[in-house]
Amino acid sequence: MLAFHARAVADEPKPKPENIISVHLAEPVPPQKFERAPKLWITDVTDRSGNPQPMLVLKSRGGIFLDRQPTVIVREALEESLKSANLLATDANSADLMVRVYLFHFGLAEGSGLDFFGKVEFSTIVKNPKTGETSEVKATGTSIAKGAAKKKNVQKNVQDDLEESLKDATRNFLRGQQLKDAVATLWKAGEATPSAAAKSQ
Repeated sequence: MLAFHARAVADEPKPKPENIISVHLAEPVPPQKFERAPKLWITDVTDRSGNPQPMLVLKSRGGIFLDRQPTVIVREALEESLKSANLLATDANSADLMVRVYLFHFGLAEGSGLDFFGKVEFSTIVKNPKTGETSEVKATGTSIAKGAAKKKNVQKNVQDDLEESLKDATRNFLRGQQLKDAVATLWKAGEATPSAAAKSQ
């Protein structure tokens, strides 16, 4: 039994220079236009996937690993995209709205048969720091994979699939109706406080 366990541990894939991939957005995702553009700040990205090895995206064929934590990759994608549209606050104190991200899935999901595809799924809590009001905004991105027999192709495909999924989820978040509604609601809530105070004077 111990020998079997030792062999299983030895068979566990290890990250090596040749099996590490780097996932990035090829270019920032342009966010939707808001009536009044808020400055957003990403306060935190928390891994809620329950995955004990979040950087291992494929266990077979010697393993394929990410070069950084999925939480770091998602934060980069959101911040780069917000910055490209001048919607990223310079710091937490200057932000109109705070965004806390909970990452539920970053990696491969099985499709029909032997196919796999990339999937990125997260949920955010958007908060108005002045009023304390919050709103939940969810986003999911997927990419249907192309079959590949050679290891090199598999690695390239996994990277392409994850980048496509990341782009899809980022677009889903930044261009979706949920964020539009959240911004409209939370900013109205934020504006209600000073005007109410002015009326009472």
